[in-house]
Amino acid sequence: MATMQQVADRAGVSIATVSFVVNGTKYVTPATTARVRTAMRELKFRGNVVARALASRRTRIIALLFPTTGNRFSPTTSEFFMSAAERASERGYHLVLWPVDPAGDDLDDLVSGGLVDGVILMEVRMDDPRVAVLSALEVPFTLIGRTRDSADLPFVDIDFETTIEHSVDHLESLGHRRLALVLEDLGGTPMAGYAPHIRTESTFRSTVAERGLAGTVVYAGTGSEGGQTAAADILVADPDVTAVLVMKDDAAGGLLVGLYAAGRSVPDDVSVLSIASSARNADQHHPRLDTMIAPSVELGTRAADALIDQLDGGPDELPHFLLPCTLRRAESTAVAPLR
Repeated sequence: MATMQQVADRAGVSIATVSFVVNGTKYVTPATTARVRTAMRELKFRGNVVARALASRRTRIIALLFPTTGNRFSPTTSEFFMSAAERASERGYHLVLWPVDPAGDDLDDLVSGGLVDGVILMEVRMDDPRVAVLSALEVPFTLIGRTRDSADLPFVDIDFETTIEHSVDHLESLGHRRLALVLEDLGGTPMAGYAPHIRTESTFRSTVAERGLAGTVVYAGTGSEGGQTAAADILVADPDVTAVLVMKDDAAGGLLVGLYAAGRSVPDDVSVLSIASSARNADQHHPRLDTMIAPSVELGTRAADALIDQLDGGPDELPHFLLPCTLRRAESTAVAPLR
């Protein structure tokens, strides 16, 4: 088994520098850290994680907390995970995915047991009990999302307000004046109060009202069947609708099917715009969906940085990052039909 001295010789640094990189006890420049880690890989050096944790009182493990309720995974979510994990690794930490109860009842065991140095909390609700638990336990944390009052909390989030305004801008520029919004039906579930949905719906309603447009909101159940039902509900509520925004990846295909079944062609009769999704998801449909692409990779990277900066004694100011989605044109939006 390789020794620290052999790693130091291979990297061209002192054994103390190798120790700083392995144990995270002192700042080492990124370039030098990269050389040391390359030498460690080449020599198959394996440090003793338990010994390091005992010596430094830190595990250099951070947890990304994910609710156990329902199927919350999507291509966008996977991008969050991977980018956060890659960033953590670059900065000398290990990131683990840790499913937790939506009420936060199991957080005490995770944190008080010293298993992790800090946590990133995903799928945040407007009034999220997990935030209160983490605050009471005094564990470093960062949110991907925002609560009702996040002024004193570290967070990175999609700017849903700007995203919806830009979405309506796009559709209005094509002449659409009768719009609908499809959201996931979370009523009666532990995820009720999911902040992205509340912010999206509120902004949609206020934006269409301010611009004198017609706006309908419907809530979709799970999968293709949920999307088909949502299409039928939209057409009952507004038979003259010409554009639909959908923020539910697994229902988008069913929505298209439901519109076609009702004799509506996309995009000639009804334009469809996917919200906070990915190009990979958009390209699985026919027609390929115009999409407000979620900044998943940057959110994951910034969230990892925000937490690790706290752990490593970075800037004192709380990180507050809002990143809007960006429009990617494809085949599902077009000029509004004449009525």
